[in-house]
Amino acid sequence: MRELVRTNDLVLVSAVGALLDGADIHHVVLDQNMSTIEGSLGILPRRILVPDEDVGAARQLLTDAGLSHELRPDE
Repeated sequence: MRELVRTNDLVLVSAVGALLDGADIHHVVLDQNMSTIEGSLGILPRRILVPDEDVGAARQLLTDAGLSHELRPDE
């Protein structure tokens, strides 16, 4: 699994998830239940991960959707 996006923006997390679902690209959102620890302040970013074999397709999907500025550096 590789990190695709890291953000505090819950709307962006939802939008990226919908795009990935629509393209049938499996993904996992990590740290979404950290609000208990942080006190629901939204200061801890959520991370969206995709399988290694889907990274290229997922990055292209988000680029085509105008979200390339949200992508983590490709390592």
